Order: sequence, then C-alpha cells, then structure tokens
Amino acid sequence: MATNLSIDTGLLEEALSIGGLSTKKDTVNQALKEYVQRRKQKQVIDLFGNLPADEDYNYKKGRK
Repeated sequence: MATNLSIDTGLLEEALSIGGLSTKKDTVNQALKEYVQRRKQKQVIDLFGNLPADEDYNYKKGRK
C-alpha cells in the first residue's frame, strides 16, 4: 500500500544513522514495529496490580 507522508527529514536521517538500516522504508517500518511493541508492553504493565493473585502459587518451589 503506497502512502505519501510528510516526515521530519532530520528525525528520519537520525533514525537511519542510529538504526543502521540502509533504506528509509526499512527504518520507518522498524520504527513502527518498535512503537507497536512498546504500546503493547505498556498495556501489559498497566495490568500489574489489577489482576487477582493466585493464592495457591508457590514461588519457593520454582527456586529448586
């Protein structure tokens, strides 16, 4: 799917340099993947403390 975007040139050049990828397309796709991953991680982190604990879980048993 072809899409025309107005992207900050300086930011894209910096991302190319830091990411070590050879094309702008690869750089943008990698950035989008990382963005989605980070947002999904944040959703999981937001669940901490909101789910009921398993009272039968024995954490000491896993140390053996």
